[in-house]
Amino acid sequence: MPKRTDIKKVLVIGSGPIVIGQAAEFDYAGTQACLALKEEGYEVVLCNSNPATIMTDTSIADKVYMEPLNLEYIAKIIRYERPDAILPGIGGQTGLNLAMQLEKKGVLAECRVELLGTKSSSIEQAEDRELFKELCQKLGEPVLPSDIAENIEDGLKVIEKIGYPVVLRPAFTLGGTGGGFAENEAEFLPLMKKALSLSPVKQVLIEKSIKGYKEIEYEVMRDSNDTAITICNMENLDPVGIHTGDSIVVCPSQTLTNKEYHMLRDSALKIIRALEIEGGCNVQFALDPNSFQYYLIEVNPRVSRSSALASKASGYPIARVSAKIGIGMTLDEIQIANTPAAFEPALDYVVTKMPRFPFDKFADADNALSTQMKATGETMSIGRTVEESLLKAIRSLEIGLYHLYSPKFEGQSEEELLDFIKIGTDDRIYAIAALLRLGCRIEKITAASGIDKFFIRKLKNIVAEETGLRENPGSIPALYRAKRMGFADKTIGKLWNMKETDVFELRKSKGIVPVYKMIDTCASEFESYIPYFYSTYEEENESIVSDKKKVIVLGSGPVRIGQGVEFDYSTVHAVKTIKGAGYEAIIINNNPETVSTDYTCSDKLYFEPLCPEDVINIIELEKPEGVIATLGGQTAINLAEPLRRRGVNIIGTDFDAIERAENRDAFEKLLVSLQIPQPKGQAVTTIEAGVAAAEDIGYPVLVRPSFVLGGRAMQIVAKKEHLIHYLKTAVEINEDKPVLVDKYIRGKEVEVDAVCDGKQVFVPGIMELVERTGIHSGDSISVYPPFSISDRVKNTILEYTEKLGIGIGIVGLFNIQFIVDKDENVYIIEVNPRSSRTVPFLSKATGFSLADIATLVILGKSLAEQGITERYPKEKERYYVKVPAFSFSKLDGMDAYLSPEMKSTGEAIGYDQKLHRAMYKAMIASGMHLQNYGTVVVTLADEDKAEALPLIRRFYNMGFNIEATIGTANFLKDHGIRTRIRGKISDGSTEILDSIRAGYVSYVINTRAILSGIHYADGVLIRRCASQNNVTMLTSLDTVKVLLDVLEETTIGISTIDAM
Repeated sequence: MPKRTDIKKVLVIGSGPIVIGQAAEFDYAGTQACLALKEEGYEVVLCNSNPATIMTDTSIADKVYMEPLNLEYIAKIIRYERPDAILPGIGGQTGLNLAMQLEKKGVLAECRVELLGTKSSSIEQAEDRELFKELCQKLGEPVLPSDIAENIEDGLKVIEKIGYPVVLRPAFTLGGTGGGFAENEAEFLPLMKKALSLSPVKQVLIEKSIKGYKEIEYEVMRDSNDTAITICNMENLDPVGIHTGDSIVVCPSQTLTNKEYHMLRDSALKIIRALEIEGGCNVQFALDPNSFQYYLIEVNPRVSRSSALASKASGYPIARVSAKIGIGMTLDEIQIANTPAAFEPALDYVVTKMPRFPFDKFADADNALSTQMKATGETMSIGRTVEESLLKAIRSLEIGLYHLYSPKFEGQSEEELLDFIKIGTDDRIYAIAALLRLGCRIEKITAASGIDKFFIRKLKNIVAEETGLRENPGSIPALYRAKRMGFADKTIGKLWNMKETDVFELRKSKGIVPVYKMIDTCASEFESYIPYFYSTYEEENESIVSDKKKVIVLGSGPVRIGQGVEFDYSTVHAVKTIKGAGYEAIIINNNPETVSTDYTCSDKLYFEPLCPEDVINIIELEKPEGVIATLGGQTAINLAEPLRRRGVNIIGTDFDAIERAENRDAFEKLLVSLQIPQPKGQAVTTIEAGVAAAEDIGYPVLVRPSFVLGGRAMQIVAKKEHLIHYLKTAVEINEDKPVLVDKYIRGKEVEVDAVCDGKQVFVPGIMELVERTGIHSGDSISVYPPFSISDRVKNTILEYTEKLGIGIGIVGLFNIQFIVDKDENVYIIEVNPRSSRTVPFLSKATGFSLADIATLVILGKSLAEQGITERYPKEKERYYVKVPAFSFSKLDGMDAYLSPEMKSTGEAIGYDQKLHRAMYKAMIASGMHLQNYGTVVVTLADEDKAEALPLIRRFYNMGFNIEATIGTANFLKDHGIRTRIRGKISDGSTEILDSIRAGYVSYVINTRAILSGIHYADGVLIRRCASQNNVTMLTSLDTVKVLLDVLEETTIGISTIDAM
């Protein structure tokens, strides 16, 4: 059926800020869908509140609303824009839930708007556990014995019927939030309580646990003609029991027999036909490893997180095809390269996805994996064998490991390791490798871990190859074998006591260099050239090197806290600009969730680890004019030095300039010569020197490792014993890894992103942060234009920015963070000589596309030649506010206190002529629950009580009830605020936790002593309880103040008739 002509305007709903379980993959899917609809001639209206994405660029849709993703705002947009239809299946669970709400509330019927793609009755059938179970039973498809409970008593009755062990799944939640396993009643009760509180419909599915089964996924596609195809299937390395987003996944499946493969494929196609799915869909199965018994776990009737992985693994653009099916086209009418979309892709390679966890930043979070997703991102790698693919994935993760080896397990006994691998963790695979090195039997490892023998054998092959290399130093056949298996030069060098570069030169001299294979969706059944490549050590090279001038852009690797999709935004913009300037644009990246790894984005895509060796191999083949290392975050910046050492031309800000900004001594000398003040501090390489430096500078001090991203391991310490503890436990300190000790100055934090061309500096906007220094800028509320700093301070900031850009030698983007103290003195905190996290936000707020301007500068076109002559353009009339989004409820055991260490996973935007309205919209969009009634629980550090008093009084005057622990309560009562006293946890009372769990608490205000350095365990438990119960928690009084401003602005008050 050709595309529909009765609809002209389509609304696409995005997925909002990035949280664990819903990350950059929806930016990729949304971008693809919007472009596909525009390509077919439809007017596209987009609503998404995430400023960090390519999707919310004004070039992607005809109209972009960056408004909160809730019923009220989407309904307003529908009433104003009057679209003919909505495409609901692109914005993850958020977009799908909103579309369903709009229909249930009658908004779609009233406004005559239809849902495109899968019908709402089908969505409900797939999403509602009971309806899904009924359908499966009707089709004769096996589903797990289960039942729904709406309270704890019902839950216990269900368990009487089906027996332990069970798994709990709250209805309508994201990324498995609130789910988990229970082996007995003691485990069941707390889990059930949490699951009920997190389900928006207060329903929990309790089902028989099948822990230990294989988890298999099929990515399928169907159109309105009932043509249904399988795009690919994927197998989790970990058995059922670990969220698929947290498992290592291989594609295509490796351990299924032909019978099993077709049995599950037939089931997947049968179920999507019965559901009448139109578009992409993900079907998850559990398969008994010892029989042909299988169960359907779930069906996602939308583009899912796995769809991004399946798209990149197969080269089949699922979101693009789904959007076109939504407007009535059929698979045989949709073209992919030069084949119709009705052809099933064929894979002649192995893809491995490895999750990237935040445990390196959150050492206190529980790293045991379960049905609740914990990974912030993922990396994907491609090879000819499981071994090659896995080893490339490990070195793509950027967790300090470059091989199947972690020093953590060195010296542990077989017994200890077998005990360790019983529970799935982020590092279990390295413990298994340690067991294999000890000679442990494969059967023992499989029995302890539940991982299929096939995969253990593959790991054993890698370990055996290590032995072969160790026994044959310098052997060329051994070298070739190891390279074919995916070993890094660095690993071979370690085993042969050689430098990595010497191994590189040795294999080059023997002609052992990689070739690049193409991913072409149809396994060469049709003649096609798709510029999407991976490396392997074979004969034929399929990457055709053109004679055009080329520029390579280094991507930013997996999404992690501190380095998210914002860096992909800059990469994608750079590529467009490079292409526009007449060069061939080449991207190297390994993140399957992003727009930059869509092969239609660049002229050529290399899906490879961002390691010196892998990048150099591509550079030697392509021979580019230059490489840009300043747009891919710290990942790309860290490659500048090793690449330069190997003779690569880094264009834009060069390595010497990067060193001037990031090397402490060089930077301090520069500041002195430019007469720019910086907080007093020094770099130290021993614990004794650290203590001496702190005595000299004066407490409190800010300590952090040099060369970090996202403030990792950064702390404010106020006492000598705390400093010694930090230096001993939090960081590695030695000659190569200095630790910075700085005076902690309390003041306003201000940030700029700017472009320098070597002669001129352009600052499109200055951002003022709401929270004072001591909270990472990525976790602060950020406002453009600034709302409280004077013109004098602005001029000082602009002057310092100009001096630094030119003084460092920046060519392209840079970011500077400043402190403004109470006397209006301006200090420099740090300069980042690269694209930063705020570039997309500031670009969208000011209307100046920073990444494009900077890329032209890098290519040699000065600011003046681009028509930019002023240093600082006129500030915008309206306010733009960026509010962080956190994923605390996903990471059990993690302390949700805001500090210099970054903790947010994403961000949302709000804008309005009035500051507090813009803040209100941004806060709602970020997922904060804003209520102008209820109870506020307050526990304050002594040093904060005086400052907090007027703020608590404002809550009290608005009609909030106040509850507090004894010290804070007595202080508030003494100052005329009626306060309910709650017992302290440390005295054995659970009153304060009971209040938070009871559901009537709107806000928890909990501050921690910075200056005294005394931290109570009570605070940790209160914060954790607030996170788990979805109560808005505030740990900074600056945030409390703006929240009150917002509530007062948006609440209509009451008063007596004769009040003045």
